[in-house]
Amino acid sequence: MKCPFCSPSEEVLLYEDEHIRILIDSFPANRGHLLVVPKRHVEDWKELKEEEKFAIMRGIELAIEKLGEVLKPEGFNVGINLGEAAGQTVAHLHVHVIPRYRGDTNFPRGGVRKAVLNIEDENLSLKEKWAGNRLTQKEKETLKRLFAHI
Repeated sequence: MKCPFCSPSEEVLLYEDEHIRILIDSFPANRGHLLVVPKRHVEDWKELKEEEKFAIMRGIELAIEKLGEVLKPEGFNVGINLGEAAGQTVAHLHVHVIPRYRGDTNFPRGGVRKAVLNIEDENLSLKEKWAGNRLTQKEKETLKRLFAHI
């Protein structure tokens, strides 16, 4: 299977440098959900070179900064699923940067800690929720313009 992060479409690519890409998540858990991925195909954090690790951290900073400018979220969840047992579904390391908004869920307490609860993620089974979480064309263009000036 072709890796979606090694050759992303222009539609989802927001930023690219020597080491990383910042992509729009195709199945967004919330409005503005982005992914920070190494350009080199690696599956696990241990496979990354030091400069790639630093670039990923900088990518997280950039994603938070630009999403803050465009969407004005009140918070963020940032996380990595390492391995199938942790929920990793694409075998290419990627960091989720998920903007959070007051009232976007009934029970935000616990944030990423809820990942280990035995509760199905309703977002994964509701295709209409993905559609509602997708960015507008104008929001995509604004983000692309902001990332182009880095």
